[in-house]
Parts: sequence; structure tokens; C-alpha cells
Amino acid sequence: MTGAGGTHHWTPGDHILWRYRGNASDTLHICRPVTVVQDTADLLAVWVAPGTECVKPALADGTPVHQEPLATRYTKPRTIVREEWWGTGVLKLARPGEPWSVWLWWERGWRFKSWYVNLEEPYLRWSGGIDSEDHFLDISVFPDRSWEWLDEDEFAQAQRVGLMGAAQARRVRRAGRAAVELIEAWGSPFSDGWEDWRPDPAWTVPALPADWDRTPARMPS
Repeated sequence: MTGAGGTHHWTPGDHILWRYRGNASDTLHICRPVTVVQDTADLLAVWVAPGTECVKPALADGTPVHQEPLATRYTKPRTIVREEWWGTGVLKLARPGEPWSVWLWWERGWRFKSWYVNLEEPYLRWSGGIDSEDHFLDISVFPDRSWEWLDEDEFAQAQRVGLMGAAQARRVRRAGRAAVELIEAWGSPFSDGWEDWRPDPAWTVPALPADWDRTPARMPS
């Protein structure tokens, strides 16, 4: 399907890739095959199904990144590994031009847990999916509409080791404050009822293609 301005839109049930490049790098280091839930001029919604084979970074010795002390987490040599998506799956929502995506988490039995605002570059579309760059800082939003900052220590450390310059860090902070304003106003997508959404039982788990790291879309410098 092609929308206004010639933009191609995917159909619900299509399989695409949601990818992130490394910070201060053009190399892709995260790839998640996802199923399209909705793709319109205003919103891209995708489902990461349990058991999906994904690509993620790890330290060269195999240590998971989150287990490495913060002081050396971003300076030790890295590699990438393949690993199945754990847990109950996650619904991801992203709006064109917005410097974050909103993820929805459920406990087992579809008990809604929380929203997660992942601050990142506005996504760039390509023929097989979207590319972005994670910005370390995140926000957790709870069903009672309370919220809290997450990963402020990682955000600060990324600046100390040169993965994010001062100007970019200021832009990320401004984006975070804008997201908080949206949360406190309880705007879209928090007010849209996505916590009641469920995947189509006929959907299959998308496969990780061999060429998952084909030429990435270029992020703004």
C-alpha cells in the first residue's frame, strides 16, 4: 500500500525488521524481526513475538552487556549474538518524526504491566523495515499514570566515554521533557487503549533473515 507523498505502508501481518545502529557508529548492532500491527501516516505499531530470534550486542567474551560494570560497559570490545526474545512479547508504537517509541509490556496471562518510552532517533524507513539509534535514557509509565526516569546512569556514562556529545545529550533531554509532558497530559498513545490489544493467533513468528544487516539507513549526524 502506498500513502500520501508516495510513502509505502506495510499491511497488518507483514514481517519487517526493527533495527538500531550503534551509537557514534553506522554499524547495526540490534535487529528484531517484528509483525506489523498497523502502519499509517500517523503510527507504526509492531509486535515482537515471544521466541523471535533477534540480534543484540554482547561483550567479546560473551558477557551480557547489562552484567558488565558501568565503568567499562561501553569501552570493552563487543560482538553481536543471536538470542530468542524472552518473556511475553512487546508491542512497539512509533510515530513519524517523534524522537521516541512507546513499548507496552504484559505479565503472563495478559495482565498489563507498563509502558516504556524508549528515547531514540526518529525512525527511518527502508524497504524491509525501520532503523533508529537508541539514546540510553528511558521512561517507565505505570497504569496509575505515574512515571519514572530509567537508565540515567547509562545516559551519563555514554557521554563520559564519547558515545554522545553535549549537543546531542541536550536534544535527548529536551525530547525526554516533551515525552513527560505528553505522559502528564495523558495523550496518545497512552490514552488509546493499546493495553487491551492482542495479537492475531494466526500470525507466525517472523524469521531473522541472513541479510538482516543489509545497508543501514543513515541517521542524522
